[in-house]
Amino acid sequence: MGPPTVDTHLHLWDLTVSEYAWLPQGTPLHATFTADAARAELTAAGISSAILVQAEDSEADTEFLLAQASAHDWITGVVGWVRLDDPGTASRQLEKWSEHPALHGIRHLVHDDPRDDFLALPAVRRSLGLLAERGLPFDVPDAWPRHLGSIAGLAAALPELTIVVDHLGKPPRAEPGFGSWRDTMREVAARPNTVAKVSGLQVPGEPLTVEALRPALDTALELFGPRRLMYGGDWPMTVPFGGYQASWRVLSDLIGELSPDERASVLHGTASAVYGVPEPGR
Repeated sequence: MGPPTVDTHLHLWDLTVSEYAWLPQGTPLHATFTADAARAELTAAGISSAILVQAEDSEADTEFLLAQASAHDWITGVVGWVRLDDPGTASRQLEKWSEHPALHGIRHLVHDDPRDDFLALPAVRRSLGLLAERGLPFDVPDAWPRHLGSIAGLAAALPELTIVVDHLGKPPRAEPGFGSWRDTMREVAARPNTVAKVSGLQVPGEPLTVEALRPALDTALELFGPRRLMYGGDWPMTVPFGGYQASWRVLSDLIGELSPDERASVLHGTASAVYGVPEPGR
């Protein structure tokens, strides 16, 4: 058994429940991924608990994830969805979801939304204010390059809202893109109400190795510090890249280079502080 770890970014989806229109047909991802399959991957990695993250902007997907959390005690939280561009609907959905103790955050698939200014829309800002009032963090997926530049302004406008940058914003590997990502991420990290997930760093056609990921993690550590970073496995998105264990070996090796206190923050402390989930073993 490894060090206590919360996987803050795990997906489940069932093709009989939702459409998941973004799933590429005829690929390993176009399949149902169950809680039992996820638990087997976590157990093999020595990880005791996980937070489920929405994979579709729909009530059906969020209801499915909350039901999974009710059925499996290793699922310590859910990052669901509400209609952020309609504050009235968002308020009603939040009231409904609040009845479930597993809801610990909200996300919108901004990278699939056609509106480049989504995070700046007045209606979205009002809805995000509702999240802040309830103490719910807001996850932003795949932010680079379209949305990462908007996060610093959003964080400044809503200082009570905790903003979680999923997958370190999806940094590019090569220059000049990497440098532009780093400069933009520096502006994001300068806002104290932002945190980031060390997750989803796989890139099609590129190696998934310690050497390949070290520049992004080193930059994140410099800008955010370990107390504002948290580990996420991003399964089953890692399936085409060797699966959960392949990704975990690389990230755990990198995180393992930190001091014990720093490692504890990335593996479980930040998750507890941001999402309010219990520390492993407590």
